[in-house]
Amino acid sequence: MVRNIVVLGGNSHPELVESVCGILGLPACSRILTKFSSGESRCEIQDSVRGKDVYIIQTGFGGNGSRLNDHFMDLCIMISACKTGSARRVTAVLPLFPYSRQPDLPYNKAGAPLYKAPTPNGENGKNQYTFDSVPPTPGPGVPKTSGLTNSSDIANQMIKNALTNGSSKEQYTTHDYENLSIVNGFQAKPGYKQWVAQAGTLVANLLTCAGCDHVITMDLHDPQVQGFFDIPVDNLYGQPLLKRYIQQHIPNWRDAVIISPDAGGAKRATAIADGLGMEFALIHKERRPTKITDRQNASMMLVGNVTDRVCILLDDIADTGNTITRAAKLLKKEGATTIYALLTHGVFSGDAISRVKASAIDKLVVTNSVPQDEHKKQLGSKLDVLDISPIFAEAMRRVHHGESISVLFNYE
Repeated sequence: MVRNIVVLGGNSHPELVESVCGILGLPACSRILTKFSSGESRCEIQDSVRGKDVYIIQTGFGGNGSRLNDHFMDLCIMISACKTGSARRVTAVLPLFPYSRQPDLPYNKAGAPLYKAPTPNGENGKNQYTFDSVPPTPGPGVPKTSGLTNSSDIANQMIKNALTNGSSKEQYTTHDYENLSIVNGFQAKPGYKQWVAQAGTLVANLLTCAGCDHVITMDLHDPQVQGFFDIPVDNLYGQPLLKRYIQQHIPNWRDAVIISPDAGGAKRATAIADGLGMEFALIHKERRPTKITDRQNASMMLVGNVTDRVCILLDDIADTGNTITRAAKLLKKEGATTIYALLTHGVFSGDAISRVKASAIDKLVVTNSVPQDEHKKQLGSKLDVLDISPIFAEAMRRVHHGESISVLFNYE
């Protein structure tokens, strides 16, 4: 039994809280966490936390009728309540970190728009382009810039154009309510980037301002989230559990192939493949418009050979299940005999369960970082759930006693 430690659980994953408390040999802290009729959260800590080391377990899950934003607000309120109750230290235990898939700079598939100067002849100017269109070095009588002579000064010409354009158009700002037609007709220039919310920094600041002293999470989708905090963040790994499952439950696992469904998870998959001495293959997402060929399924391409082999797909999270099911379809098309999908976080939002049922995946393995009871009922024997409570319980025990937790970072 661990002394001077308090485990406080939220409403997102009560089964995980009970399991962690059972391993640590202590009861969960008594609290009231409900909602008023107006929808506001009500939190009341009924046990004393003065001078105690408090661990609040709340996962970032918003399925099965629950709301992720409500759980996150409950977490912030519980952290503030513990700090107000003179807790010595408050640690937020987040098996699935909320908003970890939204980095500060959003990914744009199309990229920034490119400015293309109009061509005098032809709509796109394909017939006008040659390798001699732009001379490598200026010569006598050869214009330095297309449309300009050697005697032209491009800087002066740009200034004149700016002055001419400025005098012909009426000056206005976005607060010019007298000329709404002009404001509404404003068109952003090519390359203009719209402002977006910085969810990663915002979540980190909310937790820190609420009074959180330490964060423990698992398999961050975007590791840069750790840099948003000014407090310690321990990112545990679920790979040892998946690695043990491969060794104990997959027949002839040494002859199988580890597959990464995208380039982002290649490092994670190769770490396990190298540790087990297995072969590795990669599914590459080709985002450019290309023709459908025999070795390409929609926009996905396989790099490696999986013919008559057992394939093990590895990824950190499955939300809609689109990537993992399309990868399984491609592997089956390439001649794979059996397909396993091993994931750390099985969110399965929307129609993901129906998509998995109809997919080529033979066995789906996830951890209980989010509640899996409903998913288990729908998928039956096709879904295996691995328990992560011993990992978090050991991490909490080591942090409480000031011991190193580097042993929990090992893949071996």
